[in-house]
Order: sequence, then structure tokens, then C-alpha cells
Amino acid sequence: MMKNKGKIAALLLAFAVAALTVSACGKDGGRSEELKTVKFSEVIRSIFYAPHYVAMSQGFFEDEGLNVDMNTAQGSDKGAAALIAGTADISLVGPETTIYIFNQKGEKTLKAFHQLTAKDGSFLLSREKLDGFQWTDLSGKTILGWRPGSAPQMVMNSLLIREGAEGADVVTNIASPALAGAFTSGQGDFIQLFEPVASTLVQEGKAHYVASLGEAFGEFPETSYVATSDYIQSHPDVIQSFVNAVAKGAEWLNAASDDDIAKALAPFFEGTSDELIIQSVNRYKDQGTWPTHPELTQEQFDTLQDVLVENGVLKETERIANMDDVVDMSFVQNLGKTE
Repeated sequence: MMKNKGKIAALLLAFAVAALTVSACGKDGGRSEELKTVKFSEVIRSIFYAPHYVAMSQGFFEDEGLNVDMNTAQGSDKGAAALIAGTADISLVGPETTIYIFNQKGEKTLKAFHQLTAKDGSFLLSREKLDGFQWTDLSGKTILGWRPGSAPQMVMNSLLIREGAEGADVVTNIASPALAGAFTSGQGDFIQLFEPVASTLVQEGKAHYVASLGEAFGEFPETSYVATSDYIQSHPDVIQSFVNAVAKGAEWLNAASDDDIAKALAPFFEGTSDELIIQSVNRYKDQGTWPTHPELTQEQFDTLQDVLVENGVLKETERIANMDDVVDMSFVQNLGKTE
């Protein structure tokens, strides 16, 4: 009788272990053990990059076999440096960094492989409420802006030139995480911010919405996914999976309800209300921020180089004649062709 009880106990234990094994595999059939970790660096934390966070929260990267280990660089220069140093595999940065690195003629080059945004993502806020704003209203005023050579700084400068706002003093030496605090402490007449920080200041009554730089400037390839040429060549499957996941994130974002969007993005923006998250997403949607086909085109690349030259960070003789030297859109072109 004791032997039978021992056999029964052993069988029960075996069933329990099997059940735990099935449970651990979960809905992905054990894929968690097979995920390829990608070291990823984002330029800043902003709802401007919502499709990426959606891809993370909705499991689209995992569906593609990837585990994204994300950190925030606080600057495209730092994100590009992480790629060169090997501390990041993929960075979300301004595509101008690929041009800068190429012209340095170093051992490594960078290539943009997915164009996430098609407009500048910053907004101009004022300390005092303005009616009938004109860009010339910035003449003689102080604007808290972004670091020299960054995409939002160059878009701002090009707009000031285009609109004839002479004598505007754009402050560019305040670190991006400190911009809002500097403005609320009394510095500057205007400030250039991304969402959701911009809407947060407005809601708190510390600033007034003035204009969208994305709408005012027009088409501009502000932020791309970038990797070294070596990494792209050695890991084409990873790059394709990454592109697939982000594309799914953008598609989901365009179709989801406000409640679902807020739920998906909230973990990445602690302390930001659902109302402000939705307002920020809709503001970016309305200005056509996220292209339906995330390809960096020749026309956009030419616009980018025009802006770089206009801002004095690229000489005419340093223009990239062959876009393929710093751009590889083959993975985007594969969207819809691969499963």
C-alpha cells in the first residue's frame, strides 16, 4: 500500500512539474528564452516617439523575437556616440548624425534604416498669453531652446530666418531635462518643448501654447532609427524584426481607442494624466508626425542637408552625394512582404 502511495505521489509531482513548465512558456510558447536582446538608446523621452512605446507595451517586439533594453541618451550626439562605442545596438536619433559621422571618415559609419517622424515635434510656448501670434513677435525676445546642432534647434533657427524674426536670442546651453524648470523659474520669454512636457506646463498655467514648429516648418525627417553599418550587415534579421515591430506600433496607434492608447503609454510617462497623453498623441497625429510608410526619401534627405548647410553645421562641399552611404531603407521596403 505504501508503494502505491509513493507511485501516486511521484505521478502527481510529475504532473505538477509539467503544468509549471507549460505555464512558464505562456502564450509565446517559451519564446521568452529565445528573445534576442537589443541595446536601444532613445534620444529623449517624448510622446513624439509613441509608436515605439506602443510596440513595447503591446508586445510587438516580443512577437518579433526581440527584447528591447531601452535607455534615454538625452541627445542625438550621445545616442550616436553609444553606437560608435558599442554600448547601443540601435539608437533613435536625428539622421543628421549619420552625415556627421560619415564626414569624420572614421572606422565606423552609421545608417538610418527607419524614418519614425516626418515633422519636427516641438511646440513654442510663451510666458504671456498672445493673440494673433506672428513669428516676427520673437524679434528681440529670449527663447529657451535646444542644444546647438540638434534638429529642433536647427528647425527653430531656420524658421526664424524664413520668417524674418531678427534679433531673437535663442538660449542653447540648458540641458533638455532642465528646460521646463528654467522657464518656470523665470528664464526666457518663450520656450520650445516636446510633448507631454509642453501640455503639462500649459495645464499648470505656467505657459501658453503659441505654435507648432512642425506645422510651421513643414516636412522634415527629424528622428530615425540608426545603427552602425557593421551591425546592420551582421544582424539583418534583427533590423527587419525591429522595423516590423515599430510599424505594428504605428498601425495600432492609428486604430486604437483613446483609452487603450492612454493605457499603453502611461507606463512610460509616470505622473502624466491620461487626458494629457491623449491630447499629446492627437496633437502629433493632427500635424502628420508619423508617416504611414516610414521611409526616408531622397527629397527629405535633401531638405535635411539644406537645413544643415543653412545652419552652418555642414559645408556645401560636405554634402552626401549618394544617400545610400548613410541610409538603408531596404528593411522598410520589405514591410508587408515578410511575416
